[in-house]
Amino acid sequence: MTKFILGRVLSGAFVVLIVATLTFFLLRLLPGGPFDTEKKVPPEIRKNIEEKYRLNEPLWKQYYIYIRDLAHGDFGPSYKYIDRTVRDIIKDTLPVSVKLGTVALLISIIIGTGIGIFSAARPRGVFDILSLSFATALVSVPSFVVGAALIYIFSVELDWFPAALWGRPENYVLPAFTLAAGPTAYLARLTRASMLEVSQATFVRTAWAKGLGEFKVTLKHIFRNALIPIVTVLGPITAFLVTGSFVVEHIFSIPGMGRFFVFAVSNRDYPLVMGITIVYAVILVIANLLVDICYVILDPRIKFGK
Repeated sequence: MTKFILGRVLSGAFVVLIVATLTFFLLRLLPGGPFDTEKKVPPEIRKNIEEKYRLNEPLWKQYYIYIRDLAHGDFGPSYKYIDRTVRDIIKDTLPVSVKLGTVALLISIIIGTGIGIFSAARPRGVFDILSLSFATALVSVPSFVVGAALIYIFSVELDWFPAALWGRPENYVLPAFTLAAGPTAYLARLTRASMLEVSQATFVRTAWAKGLGEFKVTLKHIFRNALIPIVTVLGPITAFLVTGSFVVEHIFSIPGMGRFFVFAVSNRDYPLVMGITIVYAVILVIANLLVDICYVILDPRIKFGK
């Protein structure tokens, strides 16, 4: 197991390096620069700024300096937030995104798998048809539409929850459900499909023949063996939810990492864009590693490295 984890950590580090490299060069290919403004900057001032951030160096040297600093955990200074480094911004905003994403992940798992289990238990029934239709609608509708609808219904019309701000328990409700809408629908459909496939297996028919109860057959025999594809998608879903949705955080004015990412892209803040992208890649690598470990726990036939 140690050898397997070490190998995955090394391959994950290589993936993060590739992501950092691609992000670095793709940002430089975009038109415009971090200090291009409507008001023309005097050449002397522009030269001093470029020297301060080493933008006057050759591209290969800029890349070398960035990777060298990155190896020491230094993401560099932000171009737009002059008094803050990228590491400070991530340190302040990542916990906010993690809290929101964790709540949304729990909502997605509990409601999504719950709907999937009940739908698979009574296929082609009334609940199954309604839940499938609802899940298809949620998957198709963008998150900003879901967020706007929830704000109008529960904040404007009913005045149950605040439409923005952060810090109190009631501030979690609307953004968490908005963020969880798509993953919940996807998990519901995947759980249903996986359970229906497993229910046709020979060992399930044997369990029914032994006279086991519906609850025991559904959860112990069908649901447990249907968890592999569900756990597989939980890796990227977890990374997406925990790092925060850029659109959702922007809609609800949440001071998370995603909201800063939107501003960083529009402002061509290269270090901040690359820093947030690398953090996302690291979380995705860790989530996928945890998924591989869960495979062995769920199915003893799967061995590490096999």
